[in-house]
Amino acid sequence: MAIKLPIYMDSHATTQVDPRVVEAMLPYFGEKFGNAASRNHAFGWAAEEAVENARAQLARIIGASPKEIIFTSGATESNNLAIKGVAEKYREKGNHIITQVTEHKAVLDTCKRLEKQGYEVTYLPVSKDGRIDPDDLRRAITPKTILISIMYANNEIGVIQPVEEIGKIAKEKGVFFHNDAVQAVGKIPVDVNKENIDLLALTAHKIYGPKGCGALYVRRRSPRVQLSAIIDGGGHERGMRSGTLNVPGIVGFGKAAEICQNEMAEESKRLRGLRDRLKEGIFGGLDDVHINGSMTHRLPHNLNASFAHVDGESLLMGMNDVAVSSGSACTSATLEPSYVLKALGVEEELAHSSIRFGLGRFNTSDEVDYTIHRVVEVVGRLRELSPLYEEAKEGANSNKMNGKPV
Repeated sequence: MAIKLPIYMDSHATTQVDPRVVEAMLPYFGEKFGNAASRNHAFGWAAEEAVENARAQLARIIGASPKEIIFTSGATESNNLAIKGVAEKYREKGNHIITQVTEHKAVLDTCKRLEKQGYEVTYLPVSKDGRIDPDDLRRAITPKTILISIMYANNEIGVIQPVEEIGKIAKEKGVFFHNDAVQAVGKIPVDVNKENIDLLALTAHKIYGPKGCGALYVRRRSPRVQLSAIIDGGGHERGMRSGTLNVPGIVGFGKAAEICQNEMAEESKRLRGLRDRLKEGIFGGLDDVHINGSMTHRLPHNLNASFAHVDGESLLMGMNDVAVSSGSACTSATLEPSYVLKALGVEEELAHSSIRFGLGRFNTSDEVDYTIHRVVEVVGRLRELSPLYEEAKEGANSNKMNGKPV
């Protein structure tokens, strides 16, 4: 089978819009172009009906009520609305927020802004496998704690947090639990009621939907969560997020969620198989490769590996016919090593040599095999030019001859 180059394996950054999603969106650019807030004619009614249908589709994939879905421009806005909205609304109750050091910048930067406004933020550490210790969370909660913000699965290393346990602790302590579930929804089962999640951020473009469309789940009862709006101007979305709704994007978001719900079990099984094939092929062809984060608690389509004695940027440039990443798409412009890997205790040299592989719906086994070939080829070539690798191999051979462990 012929392979079309370049190959895309960066599905944590974004995904191709599914053709079925495009088909669902097209009418809302043309004959159904109405504003969903126009309540006095058929064009507006058709748009509103489409939005409410999408709201129900999104609610189903996380076990929520449609009335608990608020549409936004994306997960960054959803995270901002959740954290800032709770902080302002419940300021009289407390000013303490708990998060973790490996959160997405949309959460970390929001918390840093709140710190400048007098809020206190605790940044929980993670263990070598990338997960927080629930006992650390329990100890960090004070009478002034109003929000816990811990992501479902990490965007770089794919590690899944103990979400159900976190939700249980939050419920016991009477603290709201916000969850950035961008990487998890559509890939693994998520249930806001079972897991006691009070606020949950979603985005369309990670699940084969369009960019620029997101949502925030806001619990309505047991407990009811209230938010102060961060965008004013018309009181749309139950007063939580003003602005004309992106009807075509919302329709696509809903359709993407519906497809994921129907196909997730089979798709995740297939992607896990491709991911494991990729891992085994790379490890079979190279030594000194290190997996970052837990393989047990990991998204099925993620592999994050460090290649010792190789510069990550050189590796990316060497295999420019395969689209992968050296970290989060939101921080890839920096030359600093990944803050996520540093938090795991990965040495700086190894952190600089890390590559994130994100498999997706449209990847094939042939593409995986080609990627294995390219990784092995380029790493081998770069190591041939590396005096550090030569020294390391000589040291390892010397230790073997002397009977020392290597």
